Amino acid sequence: MSTLNEISSWLQQGRAPKVKACVQQAIDEGIPANEILEQGLLAGMNIIGQKFKNNEVFVPEVLIAARAMSKGIEILRPHLVADGVEEKGTVVLGTVKGDLHDIGKNLVRMMMEGKGLKVIDLGVDVPVEKFLDAARENDAKIICCSALLTTTMGEMRSVVEAVEASELKGNVRVMIGGAPVTQTFCDQIGADRYTPDAATAADVALEICVA
Repeated sequence: MSTLNEISSWLQQGRAPKVKACVQQAIDEGIPANEILEQGLLAGMNIIGQKFKNNEVFVPEVLIAARAMSKGIEILRPHLVADGVEEKGTVVLGTVKGDLHDIGKNLVRMMMEGKGLKVIDLGVDVPVEKFLDAARENDAKIICCSALLTTTMGEMRSVVEAVEASELKGNVRVMIGGAPVTQTFCDQIGADRYTPDAATAADVALEICVA
């Protein structure tokens, strides 16, 4: 088995120490950093994302795999920088004001990072202006809003309206998600995209960023 396949395999099993060791081994073998990222770490995370969509693995397995991936990236990052490998795009992510739920949001972040996107995670209870400021500061292409309460979904409308009224209009897309959120609600408030789960959110975000 090649070192890159080993990285992917250990990552899917969530074996962080093995992933770290194999990433170092791949670097020592002279494999380019972007290949280690794409064909090792991200390839493994893509398989986990697909299995998650198909209900073959669940949240705990995804979290463990994502942790293994981030440990591998820690070792790889200096080499990616040295090779001039750029992230594929930047996403600002947060749970809207008044809502303190973060499991779904964290899952989305891990899936997006698993696609090679840079994610600025603002945490929970995020006011509208903070989303916009972070998008400006980080030259983000997407603002992702999460909500788990029907009472806080209205905040998503406020984010959409604020983007529409600002210089970000046309340059920054607003994506929304969370248990009570639907495509109908997305259409009503004029958000750009709604996705039903974390894996799909990552696919759509990548699509937008590389378009």
